[in-house]
Amino acid sequence: MNIVRNPVKSEWPLLLERPRLNYHALEDQIQKIIDDVAANGDAAVKAYTKEFDKYDAATLKVSPEEIKTASNQVSSELKKAIDEAHWNIQTFHKKQMHHTETIVTTAGVRCWQKPVPMSKVGLYIPGGSAPLLSTALMLGIPAKIAGCREVILCTPPDSEGKVSSSILYIAGLLGIEKVFKVGGAQAIAAMAHGTESIPAVNKIFGPGNQYVTMAKQIVSRDTVAIDMPAGPSELAVIADGHANPAFIASDLLSQAEHGIDSQVILLTDSSDMIRYVEKELEAQLKDLPRREIASKALENSKMILLKDQGEIMKMVNIYAPEHLIIVTQNYSELAEQVVNAGSVFLGDYTPESAGDYASGTNHTLPTNGWAHSYSGVNMDSFYKKITFQEISKYGLVNIGDAIMTMAEAEELQAHSNAVSIRLSS
Repeated sequence: MNIVRNPVKSEWPLLLERPRLNYHALEDQIQKIIDDVAANGDAAVKAYTKEFDKYDAATLKVSPEEIKTASNQVSSELKKAIDEAHWNIQTFHKKQMHHTETIVTTAGVRCWQKPVPMSKVGLYIPGGSAPLLSTALMLGIPAKIAGCREVILCTPPDSEGKVSSSILYIAGLLGIEKVFKVGGAQAIAAMAHGTESIPAVNKIFGPGNQYVTMAKQIVSRDTVAIDMPAGPSELAVIADGHANPAFIASDLLSQAEHGIDSQVILLTDSSDMIRYVEKELEAQLKDLPRREIASKALENSKMILLKDQGEIMKMVNIYAPEHLIIVTQNYSELAEQVVNAGSVFLGDYTPESAGDYASGTNHTLPTNGWAHSYSGVNMDSFYKKITFQEISKYGLVNIGDAIMTMAEAEELQAHSNAVSIRLSS
């Protein structure tokens, strides 16, 4: 990792830049795929599946038999882990449910807000070298709790047309019946525009590589809603001189192994901690199966020495990390100062991987600085909130003058007339 000591504030923006991609070239490439799928439906999806996944698909939909068979291919140990994660995620998300409450804003005026679930949602679950079975839980559970009428799941197949048995097991566990062997930008295009096999949805959820991310951004402009802008995974760790360097190194590597474009940052006021963590990274990296990927990610990453915790908190809020770990003696105090982060992990025994899998919080989070303005996926993500109002004759008398005065100030006379005609009757 790159080590930076006491940078001046004018250097911070450049220092905190994420790895950059050639988005213009990528956008043109993905737009062509989306246009093709929109025009040619299943035929285009199958062609891209053959080109990118090396699978010549006769049918795109996973059969009920495949979902049922998947249960026999998942070990009892993994099933037990999935059940535990399922319980915790469900428990946390159920507590986010809000009851409809009627508010009397003034005498005779009743207002309320009703959450209505999205009718159709699409879940993208990455496969490939690291099938993200946990994401199927993170997105499927709140979709089902919300009561979304139709849940579509897309995940890429291998060259033989097989998809992760653990993902299929979770789909069966959650009652998700419409599962498709489709990945990449073509999956996003299919869920956005609909094909003969894959229904169009109202909102698309889920992480993915740069192609999936770009496809989501393109379709969100004029076709369908998405959960949030996203990019490569990232982590910031705040540590003081009392933290455990072995724990910190393990957390940094847990994010670095996601992909070569991941980024991890250590912020500390202890020069000794940088030295200790550097040694631990070298030792732990040797034993990682994905050490080549993690090593390349570390090249995009930094350990930054700052003069005090005040500077550290300013920098981390500017960076707005997807994941933030705070391992200081006063972590509760620093946690109160966090204003920009996707999810925060406090203390020595709260690894980021707990949130990835089984603590209960959602791991679908804003990256690339979007934590400045976006929340991670939560129950609200699966609802539209519709407001209602009911005004009695007495209530309209109460607020009528205010409505008419404001409408006339905006020179919208018909707005004013809609009140005055009722009052004069």
